[in-house]
Amino acid sequence: MAEQEVLLEVRDLCKNFKVRSRKIGERAQLLHALSHVNLKVYRGETLGVVGESGSGKSVMSKCVIRLLEKVGRIVEGEIKFEGRDVLSFSEKELMAYRGQDVSMIFQDPLTSLDPRKTCGKIVEGPMIIHKTVTDSAQRQERVRELMSVVGLDAQHVHRFPHEFSGGQRQRINITRALSLNPDLLVCDEPVSALDVSIQAQVLNLFGRLQEEFGLTYVFISHDLSVIKHISDRIAIMYLGQVVELCGAEGIYDNPLHPYTRALLFAVPPSSPFEEKKTIELKGDIPSPIGDQVGCPLASRCPHCTDRCRQECPSLKEQEPGHQVACFLYES
Repeated sequence: MAEQEVLLEVRDLCKNFKVRSRKIGERAQLLHALSHVNLKVYRGETLGVVGESGSGKSVMSKCVIRLLEKVGRIVEGEIKFEGRDVLSFSEKELMAYRGQDVSMIFQDPLTSLDPRKTCGKIVEGPMIIHKTVTDSAQRQERVRELMSVVGLDAQHVHRFPHEFSGGQRQRINITRALSLNPDLLVCDEPVSALDVSIQAQVLNLFGRLQEEFGLTYVFISHDLSVIKHISDRIAIMYLGQVVELCGAEGIYDNPLHPYTRALLFAVPPSSPFEEKKTIELKGDIPSPIGDQVGCPLASRCPHCTDRCRQECPSLKEQEPGHQVACFLYES
């Protein structure tokens, strides 16, 4: 079997934010949003990233396209795209990277669209900025082709964002993201704001576009059913760390980390007659502010030991293709 090509690699990625104290004269503390995140995204796959609110999913996605550098401390670690160091890009290289290599689809389909521009102008904008299509007639033809691909009519080019439904707005966002033929799409909860029936349509659209354009996805969601439907591999995040990573089926068939098990057992049963065991994580989520010692789940985990309170486990391969960050599986 041929070795898969690594498109995006994240090594020891850390991101902290300064939190000012309310007390006069007291020094600001650091909020640890990401702590030593390590991930590889292979060309042509969909890597699902799941975790509860505050786990660092969106922060990680914005760090990948360098949107948070002027907020808090500079990103630490390495981000490589096709072997190139993203964090060392010049302004010109960064501009090309953000459109022609990587594009992002945001969570809210309305606020991520300019209300003053028509659908056609929104989709055409990246081609003008990056000068990929210089002829106006060719750009308009390209816009109509892409809109047809995502299921929008040609007559929609003259409508404004407020004239569309939520599902149609997200299709416009997808069209804009495809306008420069990127290799990687970073999707930050792209269906969470949509109705369930519309979610299914948009998810099927993502699958069809991946086959047609050879796209690679980093797909972020808090919905386990969505993640299972679309992902090839799944990364589970908790308090800024990846605690488990493996194939989509492996997460559901053989969850290893206590947090992963708790997430899966929290999903309601499909039938009211189905008996389902629950795993309860006691206590509140610890604060990410200040010095972090030990495993982030230590205060809530039923298997916690003294070592868990003193050391933070690293992500290690327990089975082929299945990594977990937990001392339970260390011999």
